[in-house]
Amino acid sequence: MKAFLTYMFIFFAAIGLTSCEIVGGIFKGGMWTGVILVVGVIAVVIWALSRAFGGGNRS
Repeated sequence: MKAFLTYMFIFFAAIGLTSCEIVGGIFKGGMWTGVILVVGVIAVVIWALSRAFGGGNRS
């Protein structure tokens, strides 16, 4: 149930926020906020991919 709620939140956030609104919000918050958010998203994607493909644990 918790996973379902998480997916529903992501789904409605994706529908409710257009890319223009997100970019506008980042620039309103400042360049460094945008840089931190982009670095954070890239780090999460790399972490998720490493978890999905084994993360270098080759036994």
